[in-house]
Amino acid sequence: MSFDLILFGGTGDLAWRKLLPALFQSFRHGSLPANGRIIGVARDALTDEQYRALIASRLQQVDLDKRPTDEEFARFAQLLHYLRMDLSQSSSYAALAELVKARNASTVVMYLATAPSLFQNTCQQLAAAGLNGPQVRVVLEKPLGHDLASNRAINQAVRAVYAEKQIFRIDHYLGKPSVQNLFALRFGNVLFEPLWRRETIANIQITIAEELGVEKRGGYYDGIGALRDMVQNHALQLLCAIGMEPPINAHADAIRDEKLKVLRSLTPWTAERLRNHVVRGQYAAGTVGGQAVPGYAQELGVPAGTQTETFVALRTEIANWRWAGVPFYIRTGKRLAGRDARIVVNFRATPHAIFSAPAGAVNRLVIHLQPKDGLELHLLTQGEQHSGAGGPRTTQNLAPAHLDLDFDKRFGSGRVGAYERLLLDVIDGRLNLFVRSDEQEEAWRWVEPVLHHWEHDTQGPRAYNAGTWGPSASSAMIARDGYCWHEEQ
Repeated sequence: MSFDLILFGGTGDLAWRKLLPALFQSFRHGSLPANGRIIGVARDALTDEQYRALIASRLQQVDLDKRPTDEEFARFAQLLHYLRMDLSQSSSYAALAELVKARNASTVVMYLATAPSLFQNTCQQLAAAGLNGPQVRVVLEKPLGHDLASNRAINQAVRAVYAEKQIFRIDHYLGKPSVQNLFALRFGNVLFEPLWRRETIANIQITIAEELGVEKRGGYYDGIGALRDMVQNHALQLLCAIGMEPPINAHADAIRDEKLKVLRSLTPWTAERLRNHVVRGQYAAGTVGGQAVPGYAQELGVPAGTQTETFVALRTEIANWRWAGVPFYIRTGKRLAGRDARIVVNFRATPHAIFSAPAGAVNRLVIHLQPKDGLELHLLTQGEQHSGAGGPRTTQNLAPAHLDLDFDKRFGSGRVGAYERLLLDVIDGRLNLFVRSDEQEEAWRWVEPVLHHWEHDTQGPRAYNAGTWGPSASSAMIARDGYCWHEEQ
């Protein structure tokens, strides 16, 4: 199979930090189709050789085990080409069309690693140049809009010139091996499915915590915030994976149909729920890793008096027969106490206690997503008690113990990364791990009342010190249900 991958924003941050390293790893592993060409597109005046030299220098900044040797890069560089383009000029698209059609590859991927504001015009210009035939696929990076209306406008414009099966809306969380294991855990094993319901599960917690702040991207981040950046896409996709019904098969639309049902079943927001079940925060100065760090308002590029949230915690439910009454808690933020993404499934206590157990001890399944990738199953076992002279003797007291499955140790740390997997899926035309337009719109429809509520909320985000787990109101919210966040237990 021959392919052309045209990388719009080919000199940008995403291209050299994520996309080109992922393509190189596919090349190194032998999984990238051999007859391929990668064309970087940007406004800079570069030759092919200058572009290759730029990428070579950038790839020396990635993790040591992912850096190419000189010999490896010399072979990979033969795939790299460059085309200078002004995305506002139709003549640039005509030049691209000429370059692509001269080779006539069986698959052509247009990867738009650009600002979302350019998506509509770029797709319309590509179509006008004849670059929307059945062999063409277009990849759209998040955020796809800043609210429901803008998301619809982008989707409608793109669908006007590309069929839905040609559009790959990428959410890199769905490409993580740990998330793939989540689907395998649920639908490849009979063990948990009978327990995966309201009768046995007390609550589910989703945490996506970042230790870093906004770094030098304050101006960009301030127009987005944590709700748009993490909840509307990553967190809700994890919630869907946890809450969805088993699909009838592993085909893309069967999976996406079930995720859509979950999004449509989320409890609607009311004024009371918005007051009591949503917490927003903004990090103040604090200490991370023993180093003093500034607050969000002091970061480079952040405007004075900003009300943008860097932390969100919320409570919701899935209103259907399987999950009715089970609270789902989502929490995400920057400058928290650690980098950690996990899903915690807390099971109900036994209906009748015949043993003595520690207070609050329950069965728990912890699904680690990053930086650790694995599963922990927390159980209660019979403990031992030592007497002075008689040695150990068993008691009827229970003690917590857990089974720990570390996927990196079990399968090796060199597994396929998120972007590597997703890029290969685009080239192969597999849509399973990409988001359909109706999923995206439903997620925006559910998130938008929160945004509107904040527009009229004079209190603003609650301050929390960098290096903590967020504002105390987050703990208070979950405590009202009689629970606490997993790290507080």
